[in-house]
Amino acid sequence: MANINLLPWREELREERKQEFLVGLGTTVAIAAIILFVGDRVVNSFIDHQTTKNNFLREQISYLDREIAEIRELQRQKSELTERMTVIQELQGNRPVIVRLFDELVRALPDGVYYNTITRDGDQISFQGVAESNNRVSALMRSMDDSEWFENPLLEQISAAGAEGEGNSFQLTVQVTAPDIGGEEE
Repeated sequence: MANINLLPWREELREERKQEFLVGLGTTVAIAAIILFVGDRVVNSFIDHQTTKNNFLREQISYLDREIAEIRELQRQKSELTERMTVIQELQGNRPVIVRLFDELVRALPDGVYYNTITRDGDQISFQGVAESNNRVSALMRSMDDSEWFENPLLEQISAAGAEGEGNSFQLTVQVTAPDIGGEEE
């Protein structure tokens, strides 16, 4: 039989297949590396884009926080000014009341009665004075009780003076109730 050596042909085929395998492997590795590189670039660009958005949002939030703080400060100032305006309006509105109150004190004062001191504490007025007689003090209390501006007159003390002709000293307290005078001011 003829001697045919098939080994080199098989070896060449094996080498060829090994070469094809290595080329395929290299191509696959190269394609995988390209895909990984491109994927990494895409993911990094998404991350960079999102980071840019987040930084922009942080800046806007910081700006809005400053605006909110400024608005709160303005609201605080507004409320303070409103309170001041209310106090001023109350003072302006009560200005004619004190004049009317003194006028009513004079109207309620009968002849023979004199005030030494007048003290106001909130809505309560205390009087210390001198009257010619107890009847004059009673008349003062009745006229204050009849007044629209006063109520609940309370005689705290009355004493006869030592010297003749001086009269009786008294202490009296009364509550102030200002009637609605809106129609009288117009």
